[in-house]
Formats: sequence, structure tokens, C-alpha cells
Amino acid sequence: MEKYVITIARGYGSGGRTIGQMLSEKLGIPYYDRDLLRLASDESGINEQLFAKADEKLKKSLLYRVAKNVYKGELIPPDSDDFVSNDNLFNYQAKIIKELASTESCIIIGRCADFVLKDYPNVVRVFVHAPLEDCINTLKEMTGKPEREIEKQISSIDKHRAEYYKYYTGRNWEDAKNYDLCLNSSKLGFGKCVEIVESYLNIRFR
Repeated sequence: MEKYVITIARGYGSGGRTIGQMLSEKLGIPYYDRDLLRLASDESGINEQLFAKADEKLKKSLLYRVAKNVYKGELIPPDSDDFVSNDNLFNYQAKIIKELASTESCIIIGRCADFVLKDYPNVVRVFVHAPLEDCINTLKEMTGKPEREIEKQISSIDKHRAEYYKYYTGRNWEDAKNYDLCLNSSKLGFGKCVEIVESYLNIRFR
């Protein structure tokens, strides 16, 4: 099989990250999540904490939430006042995603990777979701936090992810047209989600 990339967008609490890790182990290919922030920091020389602060979130102002800056691939040079802007942090992160996709098979979690790699042929774009109640139960088992607190956290994080995705892609995060596979992890279970993605790879690329 040629090099391929699996991108996984995920609702908070749906298990998308866990499914990505399971796929990494099953397929024997690297898995990138927050590692992307460190790699982008190393590439740009910009402090990793700035990448972490802006990770899959927009600035809080209304202007940012309603605006769009669809990613086109340009980097802002170091002599610009906007070199450490959130937009340039995204640009460097996208540069790393493209470099990874060009050199190895891998799994990339979130960060608009499906859009960044839209012109790459060997990309499988996955969206993992689950009903709110199941996401709450999953996170409650993991954290022990009260249900109301978890529900508020899910709403906030998914809202940030949707706004971030809209800003940099011009698309709606939950739109099935953006993805090759939309998997309900509650109905299928994590193991079956992994099997479905692996079967899709075999059908499409072998």
C-alpha cells in the first residue's frame, strides 16, 4: 500500500482520540495529536505555549468568531508584526501536517487536517461522533466530574472546534460532505470503528 494519511475530526467525548491511538497500534503507523504543536514550534522557533494556547480555539472576540481566514498555505515572515499571530501559528501547524503527509503514513487528530490535505489523494477523512448522553457518560467515567459540568465542557469545546474549523476552512465542521467516513462510536464501539476504517483502507488502496 502506498503512503496514506488518516485524519480524524471528533466530537469531545466521542473517543476519536482513542480510536486514532488504536488505529496507530493496529496499522503500525505514527499518531500525531499535540505532538504537532511541538513540531510546529521547532519549525518556526515560536514558543510552544503559544501554539497550545491557540490550539483548536479562536480568539474570544466576536470579530474572530464571525470572520473567515480560509487557509491558503502562505507563511507570514519573521519580520512581520503578525509572525506570532494565531493565523500564522495555524499556518506553521499546517506546514507540518503537509510535510508529514508527504513523507510517511500517519494518523492526524483534528486541527483541520482534512482541509489542509484536501489536495492530497491518499487521505482518508474520518469524523467520529456520539450522542451527548454517551459522551457525558464516557467523560464521567474518565474524570469523575459532575454531569452538568461535563455537559457544559462538551458544549464549550465542540463550539470552539466548530468555530475554529469554520474560520480556517470556510466549511461547517459537522457536515458529512467533508469526510469519507462518519462513525457513531456509541453505536459501533471503538473496536468496530477501527475495523471499519481498516476495511475502508483495504478497499480503497489495495
